[in-house]
Amino acid sequence: MKRRSFLKQAAMATTALAATLSPRSLLAAEEPRAAGGKPTLVLDAALRKDWLARWEKNILDDLRNRYCDKETGEELGWLVSPFLNGFYYGYLATRDPKWVEALIDWMDSCLKRSVKEPDGFTGWPKGDGGGGESKEYSADSLLGEAMMLRPVVLMAEVIRTTPALAAKWGEKAQSYVKLAEEIFQKWDSRDCWREAKGGGLWVVPAYGIDTQTGKWSAGYAARKTTGFSNPDNKENHIARWLLALYDATKKPVYRERAAGWFQLMKSRMRTRQDGKYFVWNYWEPAGPWDYKADGSPKHWVGVHPNGGYYGIDVEGIVAAFEHGLVFTREDVDRLIATNRDYMWNQQVAGAKFQRIDGGEPDPRWKNSPGVLWTALVPYDPTLRQIFLANHDPAGWGGLGATPWFLSLSK
Repeated sequence: MKRRSFLKQAAMATTALAATLSPRSLLAAEEPRAAGGKPTLVLDAALRKDWLARWEKNILDDLRNRYCDKETGEELGWLVSPFLNGFYYGYLATRDPKWVEALIDWMDSCLKRSVKEPDGFTGWPKGDGGGGESKEYSADSLLGEAMMLRPVVLMAEVIRTTPALAAKWGEKAQSYVKLAEEIFQKWDSRDCWREAKGGGLWVVPAYGIDTQTGKWSAGYAARKTTGFSNPDNKENHIARWLLALYDATKKPVYRERAAGWFQLMKSRMRTRQDGKYFVWNYWEPAGPWDYKADGSPKHWVGVHPNGGYYGIDVEGIVAAFEHGLVFTREDVDRLIATNRDYMWNQQVAGAKFQRIDGGEPDPRWKNSPGVLWTALVPYDPTLRQIFLANHDPAGWGGLGATPWFLSLSK
C-alpha cells in the first residue's frame, strides 16, 4: 500500500458515517480534570462494547497481512505502525495481555529482517529514505523507524511498570528501549539533526548504502551540509517518538530535540481572520540544504490539499501541549476553533471538513481536503460528538484510533 493510499483510507475511515446509534445517545461526558490535564471521558457502555468488538474483529482479520514480515523503509511507519498502535492502545483499553504478545510478535518479526549497516547500526533500508526511489543507493527511513518504535517504546514502559507484565516480558521491554535509543544515536551520528532559525529539525540524508559495493554512497562525505528537511507531518511523527523516549528514559536530550522541532513548528504557524484560526504550510525550507543550485527551493511551499497531513500535525502539537512543551491551551483552543468553526460543515451526521486555508479541493483528495482533527476530541465536546457520530471503529483509521479513544474513557 502506498503512502497516499494509506492517508486516503485513514481520512475516509475518520469521516465515514458509522453506527445505527443516534449521535445524541453516544455523547461522552467529561469529568473534571487538573489544569492542563487530559479529560477523562465517560462513554456509553453499549457503545464501548460494540466498538471494542468491531475493532477487535477487524484488527484480527487484518493480521493476516503480516506487514511485519515484509515491509521496510517508510512502510514500517505507514503499514506496520498502525497495527503496533492498535496493540498498544488495545492493551490500554482492555488490559488483555494478548495485545502485548501481538506487539512483541510483530516487533520481533521486524527485528529479524533488520541489517547491520556500514556504521554498525541497525536498519531497514529501502528506496532513498524519503519515500522515493534511488538507483544509486538504498537508505533507512527515520520516519518509518520512529513511527514503528513509538508504540513499542510506550508499551515497553507499560511492561516495565506493571509487575505481572514485567515478570514475563521485562527483559524484552528493556531491549526495545535500548534499540530505540540506538536508533536515535544512529540518526544523530549521521548528522541528520539540524539547528534552524526558531528551533531545529530532521533531514533526509542525501546518501545511503551503495547498491554495488555495500558501502556508503558518494554523498556520505558531504553529509553535514546536504539533505532535505522532512515536511511537517513527518517531523511531528518523529517528535512524538522522541517524547515517548523521554517518557521511558527521562533523558533530557529527547525532550530537548522534540522541543526544538515544536518551536520551529509554532514559528511557522500563522493566524487568520483576526487571530481566530491557524494556518500553516506543509513544508518550508529550513536551511541552505533545502535550496537548489539556482536558489529555488527543492519543494513547493504552501498548504497541502490532503487534509490528512494536518491531522498528523495536530497530533504532534497536542502531544507537545500534554508534555508542557511550547504549545499552550490557548493554542489548542485556536486549533479547536479552526477545525470546528472554520473547517467543519456544521453537520454532525456526515460531517465534512474543508481545507485549512479554504482552498478548492484537489481531485486527488476530493474526499479529504480537511479531516476531523481527532487529537482534539478529548478537549472539545462538539468535536467529540462529531467523532462519535462518524468514526468507523472497524476501519483502517480505527486500528489505532478506536482503542486510543476507548482507553481515555470509563
